[in-house]
Amino acid sequence: MTSPHFAPLPDLKGKRILLSNDDGISAPGFAVLEKIARALSDDVWIVAPVSEQSGAGHSLTLHHPLRPMKVGEKRYTVNGTPTDCVLVAINHLMRDHPPDLVLSGVNMGVNLGEDVHYSGTVAAAMEGALLGVRAIAFSQSFDDEENIPWDTAEKFGPEIVRKVCAAGWAQNVLINVNFPNCRAAAMKGVQLARQGKNKIGDDLVHRHDPRGRAYLWIASRRLGDASAPGTDLKAVADGYVSVTPLNVDLTHYESMHTLSQAFS
Repeated sequence: MTSPHFAPLPDLKGKRILLSNDDGISAPGFAVLEKIARALSDDVWIVAPVSEQSGAGHSLTLHHPLRPMKVGEKRYTVNGTPTDCVLVAINHLMRDHPPDLVLSGVNMGVNLGEDVHYSGTVAAAMEGALLGVRAIAFSQSFDDEENIPWDTAEKFGPEIVRKVCAAGWAQNVLINVNFPNCRAAAMKGVQLARQGKNKIGDDLVHRHDPRGRAYLWIASRRLGDASAPGTDLKAVADGYVSVTPLNVDLTHYESMHTLSQAFS
């Protein structure tokens, strides 16, 4: 099934770029994202959550008011989710001149496999795609919070953006990019990869508080199958940047055909 495509955008100079994330406006990865964007264009807008929103997924704030706060030139915080930020930016703050491109991240930690369903980083890009804007999500793998190889994203991010924008892609698709846990000099290359299996949330830790009351804590993600060829997990595990186009249309058309026989 064919969908409308974004026209190729070979030159990003002077194009308007919107930045958001889920780690909050003060996150170190967001500073890296800003460097990526400013290597591409002078017209960069920032609309990001005032505090961390990791795991927010594609959620909207419906039960309390949103308050965009200007904290600098073309720089705003919003007391909401990553989705709220992109929605407020495109439909309110930038309504007279919407962005040509939405960039989200750089997330502290990968968004591989089924992570994408929970990720606020991916959700910000997804909201951009739903609003008809090219959108790319960036995430960085790491083992040690004190030694995150941000230089990999900073060095290779701009060229990845240039290449995908010059190629163009379907309008109901966002691009999910994950950087491996290695310094820029050790990075092996870039691979187009399909979504692997790496579901977070399966490991529940049972504990008791100081008063003896039981509680549950969602622990780390289960180990994904990094051996499956062609997946985002394998690409990143092997030291490559993974680039994965994600469709916002979740319809499974083969099942539509099968089920149509039941309802004919």
